[in-house]
Amino acid sequence: MQNKNQRVFIIAGEVSGDVLGGRIMREMPNADFVGIGGENMQAAGLKTLFPMADLSVMGFVEVVAHAKTLTRRIKQTVDAIVEQKPDVVVSIDAPGFAKSVIKQIRKNPDGQKLIQNGLSFHHVVAPQVWAWRSGRAKKYAQIFDKLYAFFDFEVPFFTKHGLDTVAVGHPIADVLIGKYKTSKKHSEKIITLVPGSRVGEVKRLMPLMRDVVDRLSRDGYMGYKFVIPVVETTKELVQNEIQRWRVKPILVSAADRYDLYAKTYIAIVASGTVSAELAMLHVPTIVVYKMNPITTWIGRQIIRVKWVSLVNILLNRGVYPEFLGGDATAENVLNAVQQLTIPSKREKMIRDLESADSLWRPDAGGAARLIANGIMNK
Repeated sequence: MQNKNQRVFIIAGEVSGDVLGGRIMREMPNADFVGIGGENMQAAGLKTLFPMADLSVMGFVEVVAHAKTLTRRIKQTVDAIVEQKPDVVVSIDAPGFAKSVIKQIRKNPDGQKLIQNGLSFHHVVAPQVWAWRSGRAKKYAQIFDKLYAFFDFEVPFFTKHGLDTVAVGHPIADVLIGKYKTSKKHSEKIITLVPGSRVGEVKRLMPLMRDVVDRLSRDGYMGYKFVIPVVETTKELVQNEIQRWRVKPILVSAADRYDLYAKTYIAIVASGTVSAELAMLHVPTIVVYKMNPITTWIGRQIIRVKWVSLVNILLNRGVYPEFLGGDATAENVLNAVQQLTIPSKREKMIRDLESADSLWRPDAGGAARLIANGIMNK
């Protein structure tokens, strides 16, 4: 049973983790929370140590560029954990940051006392060791006490190293599958653009999306309406960027994104959680991504999977077209858009997406509740 005054130090490093963090917090009304999070966790009662955006960096080059800020934030977080004396530290994604924090706590004399008194470390979102760097599974077992994976097939990669691991299903599926009725008829043909939730992603993908919008507007597709859902970490940047666009998209709050997705005709999105959300809503989607050239080269040397979109990986076929790195061109995206205007192609993609529903949400209890129960019964 949960102690009434259980104290939880919770860490989220990006928007998807913040959304899940807020839901986990609401499943634990008697717990006291401190830590790092965004608007969703703050709405659930968290007073964040510092802006979550400081942790929202991805890629080797990008992390190096922000090393000074990250180093300062790691120390600040370690000091806060030692001072707050929580019963459990829960990290949601942001594994590099979480591991650095925990390693320092384990070396810290005061941190060692907390561990001796029962402090444990739980991590949400298993690293994709089946795709690249399989040795991380053993390292996770050395750092964390419990791991919450999304899918059953991930569990054995970690339990064989002695890490207590439980599959909880994809948390977003609890919110989406069966709860949003996606329109099959589109009175207005909305093209939803999602350039990402990180500053670097947005800077690299907005020019591509601008070119696509320009071409679609110029080439006779005047019936399209372009919409961008914006998150707190990049809202100002997106607003500034579209001032230079000839055709300016409508901006909506990320809080309204699911209503937008349910009405979307075609989505063009950055690789990441958003593609999973759209797959659960059965929305025809094109996935694009650009990274720093050095980061892209490193990725190609070590990644062992054919696709980056989770629905493609789960179904082991290319349901969503993906254009990554140098392939992320306006021409390729426009060709894919044209294909998705063909009724037979759209219907096949939607049927494929529907076939994945049971893979996203294997347990009716819901991921957030299962994770909260695991934390309370640590």
